[in-house]
This record gives sequence, structure tokens and C-alpha cells, in this order.
Amino acid sequence: QVQLVESGGGLVQPGGSLRLSCAASGILSRFYVMGWYRQATGKQRELVATISWNGGSTSYADSVKGRFTIATGNARNTVLLQMNSLKPEDTAVYYCAARPFTTAQAMGNLTEQMYYWGQGTQVTVSS
Repeated sequence: QVQLVESGGGLVQPGGSLRLSCAASGILSRFYVMGWYRQATGKQRELVATISWNGGSTSYADSVKGRFTIATGNARNTVLLQMNSLKPEDTAVYYCAARPFTTAQAMGNLTEQMYYWGQGTQVTVSS
């Protein structure tokens, strides 16, 4: 019954910014990792950024460090991705994902496989 809904994608010029939002419903655990992945045409899906339920831990792909920021939203079980200084290489379908677990100690690595996925939102960076 877990559902993830992304929003905020679109067309932007190089150097511009976009903010992606993800709202999750049906997550019963108080502990979870949520994050963003992307898949460009002809490429494999790759991790962009992840964050723990309380915002205490984050992880970023090297290609987006210093440009993208992941954060928890004000609403329950929401996550944001602020994307600045966008490049054509950032063009991809961006997916929100989540991995809940029973206890805080079970979090493990922030890059471990996610359990639930959204439908994706297209981000196109072009002049």
C-alpha cells in the first residue's frame, strides 16, 4: 500500500534550478531512508541522493555534490531535492524511493537497495 508521488520536473536551461518533491503514503515504520535516483536514456539507473528519516544522515553521488541538496519536507514522509547549476548531463527521469525498517539500528548503509519506487518525473536540461 506504499505509494510515492514525485512532482517538480520540467524543462530548464543549463545553469538553472529545479526543486523536486516526493510525498510518500502508507509507510508504517517510523524509521526509513528516502532518496532520489535517476535514469538517462541508454544508461543504468543511478543513485542521486538519500536521506534518513530524521535528516541526520545524507548521501550524494559525486556528480551532484555541491549542486544538489536533499532535505526532509514539512509534511510527514516527504523529501525534497533542490537542484542548482543544472547541466545537460543531469537530463534524466528522476525517481523517488523509500526503504523502511523496524529499528534505527537496522538502517545500515544509506545506499542499500530501496523497497518502494515512484513513477518518475522527467528533468530536461537544454538550451
